[in-house]
Amino acid sequence: MISSPLIAMSGSTERHPSIPPHPDLMKHTLTLFLPLLLASTVALQAADTRYSPDWASIAPLRVIKHADPDGDSLVKAVAALQPGEQLVIAAGTYSVGRMWDIGVSGTAEAPIWIVAEKEAQVILTRPDDKQNVLNIGQGSPVHHLCLRGVEITGGSHGLRLGQCSEVWIDQCHIHHTGEVCLSANSANTRRLFLTRNHNHHSGGHGEGMYLGANNGEFIMSESVIALNHIHDCKGEQGDGIEVKQGSWGNLIAENDIHDTQYPCITVYGTAGKPVNIIERNLCRRSADSAMQVQGETIVRNNVLISGQGSGFASTDHQGQTLNLQVIHNTIINTGDAFKGGSWNAREGMILANNVLYSRDKNAMNFPNGKEGVKITGNVVLGDGQKEGTTRGRGLEDFVSMTWDGEQHDATPTAEAQFSSADAKYLHETDFNGAKRVGAVNGAMKR
Repeated sequence: MISSPLIAMSGSTERHPSIPPHPDLMKHTLTLFLPLLLASTVALQAADTRYSPDWASIAPLRVIKHADPDGDSLVKAVAALQPGEQLVIAAGTYSVGRMWDIGVSGTAEAPIWIVAEKEAQVILTRPDDKQNVLNIGQGSPVHHLCLRGVEITGGSHGLRLGQCSEVWIDQCHIHHTGEVCLSANSANTRRLFLTRNHNHHSGGHGEGMYLGANNGEFIMSESVIALNHIHDCKGEQGDGIEVKQGSWGNLIAENDIHDTQYPCITVYGTAGKPVNIIERNLCRRSADSAMQVQGETIVRNNVLISGQGSGFASTDHQGQTLNLQVIHNTIINTGDAFKGGSWNAREGMILANNVLYSRDKNAMNFPNGKEGVKITGNVVLGDGQKEGTTRGRGLEDFVSMTWDGEQHDATPTAEAQFSSADAKYLHETDFNGAKRVGAVNGAMKR
């Protein structure tokens, strides 16, 4: 492998300008969450190694520049890629009128890279919504492939992943689609890395990300969905991120999701396989519950605000609610903050160290009972049972918070009485990844 790849274009060779080095990771506050993803085009940054594949730092063996504006020419250039090659796409709008399915694969030692040229707006689209704009792995398995920095708009699904493993979708902008922005529901997928994407204004069913298939027909496993900005999912359903029944061992972390028709995050059970983890997400302004989780999941260090249903909801759906830990979350809602509809007499149910504030209803609501549920270390405001709780004061307990989620800095003020967390369920870090000091309740330390 050579450290300085060559560019191949019309017989010329030149050095490819490197992607700028990643700046020091900023401390994520809720008012400055995912700043790079708020723009309509994503500035390419080096990968966050916490959420990238093992092969992320491997340099390409050969770099090929593509500048032909014809969409079919781009399709052919992609189809010709070999392991270790990187295709750098010049600025422009590339429209493909037929089904486009990427079927090329790299290796762990020589992945394939398809990237937008530095500071270039590369738009992939099609003339109608009869097909997806782009598919990967529908015809044959695809692995060790990275798609980075392109804009995808129009079509049915913006991007649909099929038989994919070790596929990395990074810093893409997917928006104004006829159906789902990004889906992986037509085949089993494993070790997907969906990071730093900006997905919004989906249509039809309207999910920002639809992962796995209904009733476990297809599953996603051992994947990472992190650092995405997803909003305005206003279709018939319109979850921000939906992970279907049977999908397991996945991490959903540090996503900023708001203004959705269905929950910002919906995750079903794993059917007895390793748990999913949902942590450090900001979810707000949902026309449904802000987050809905069926079971077999660790839910920790999330900030959930302003769901028209509940802040957090859990009930049986395509499986029983089991082994669900809801720990160190901050949930602010006009209705119920927490609602556990299927928590009675179920194995492994824990509600601990949260801040649960309801303006008009219940801090905790167990409509069908709570036998066997471990409830401890929570700070509450609102009606409902008070076992395992201390009482909070109101929104003055936070630096800048409103019930509608317009202001959403959930950092506790110095006066907030958030020091009663149960040490048995204390998580070592908070929403910002900072080390907790003392028994601090909720997602964030002072």
